[in-house]
Amino acid sequence: MWAWNEIFRNHTMTTRHRLPLHRCALCARHLVLLAALLAGCTVGPDYQRPDSPAANAYTPESLDNLAGGGQQLVAGQNPAADWWNLFGSDALNDTMQQALSGNRSLAAAQATLAQAREAVNASAGALYPQLSLNAGAGREKYGAQFAGPEFFPAFNYFAVGPSVSYLFDYTGGQRRAVEEKRAQADYQAYQLQAAYLSLTGNVAQQALAMASARAQLDELESLLAEDRKNLALVQTAFEAGSVTVVDVLSAQSQLANDQTLLPPLRQQLSTARHALSILAGRAPADWQPPEFALTELQLPQSLPVSLPSELAHRRPDILSAESQLHAATAAVGVATSALYPQISLTASVGQQSTQLSHFFDASNTAWGFAGGLTTPLFDGGTLRANRRGAQDAMRAALANYQQIILQSFGQVADVLTALDHDAEQLVAQNNARDSASNNLSLTRESYRVGNVGVLQVLDAERLYQQAQLGYVRAQAQRYQDTVQLYLALGGTPSVVVYSSN
Repeated sequence: MWAWNEIFRNHTMTTRHRLPLHRCALCARHLVLLAALLAGCTVGPDYQRPDSPAANAYTPESLDNLAGGGQQLVAGQNPAADWWNLFGSDALNDTMQQALSGNRSLAAAQATLAQAREAVNASAGALYPQLSLNAGAGREKYGAQFAGPEFFPAFNYFAVGPSVSYLFDYTGGQRRAVEEKRAQADYQAYQLQAAYLSLTGNVAQQALAMASARAQLDELESLLAEDRKNLALVQTAFEAGSVTVVDVLSAQSQLANDQTLLPPLRQQLSTARHALSILAGRAPADWQPPEFALTELQLPQSLPVSLPSELAHRRPDILSAESQLHAATAAVGVATSALYPQISLTASVGQQSTQLSHFFDASNTAWGFAGGLTTPLFDGGTLRANRRGAQDAMRAALANYQQIILQSFGQVADVLTALDHDAEQLVAQNNARDSASNNLSLTRESYRVGNVGVLQVLDAERLYQQAQLGYVRAQAQRYQDTVQLYLALGGTPSVVVYSSN
């Protein structure tokens, strides 16, 4: 709002005492021209995307020597967007869609991204002139000491008109601030991608945990049935006098020990079931996931393996770290801009009058144009310390980005070798199961002709059941490591970002 003494002068002065309007307009044009000449100056380092990693492989071994057992690694290929469809389970697909639509963490990440993007819009608004409308009315009376020898009675005043202000961003500090906000919005976009990838991976892992627990429970129930049958046979043999009480106690102990394996597996099944309900955005008491089974899942035969240079532009955690590096680089420009003078331009025009009836008279039109400059002279080293701190933060963000890339390479290498070992383990467990099955057949035949006793048959049966249980565990682990490979490769980007360049 205009100062009351300015209103008083406009009321008492004649128009011939005012500055001609065309002279002020000429000054304004000169200042605008000067602003245009200096607008291209932007302090601080320009962000350059880090070079792609020089590595061309994840492990010393060739991909042709890894995996196996029906799975093939395809170098240079990226995972499909809906990679879980490759497991061929309608129950898994339905559960995945339920989780994607109902998960609360994913909804929170989406809202946080929207907030970050609005922060960009709010920051970008400062790049433009700020226009406002001012209006006021009141009654004023000057004191004797202020008015001088003349006596001025109390008067009413009325004023209305727009004003415009503009911060002259000749150093580019405000543009760097907008760039920083954009990089922070990119970070939130990649965090949303990470939440999406984590959600889909957790759903697949919990579904496999349910399938694995159910398969192991089925095998364990078969094993316990054999234990009970063995105990009955030993007790019969004891009553016949062919075995001792030690053999009976041994069979009872074996049954009791195998029964201790049931509660952990049942707890694993319940935990996975409850976790899937939470991931789907439902309370465990209100929604139950399908009963997954390993026999209803297909193991993907062709596994994509992105190139290391491509991985750095796919994984959400790497891209998040890169966005933080971008934001830290822009922050150096913001801190550098604070070292320079700040220039502001303001202009106003409107009607001012002490009489409402003459409010719109041409003689009551008032305007003003001013420029301001504020420059730091002495601040105890604060501004330069802030700039050095911003540079240190930029170097820290770069080191963090490089470390995350190394960790991601290590994770992919771990999964690739795990898949190779899973294939070996599955072959070994299958051989152990076949050997145990052959041993059981021969032992039963020997028992039939009287060459061995019942205890040998019981031991052979137990070895077969244990080998079968080990095979189920190895099979489930292979499924889980396959999911881990899709996660380690970063899935497929699904969120549009501003820019990382």
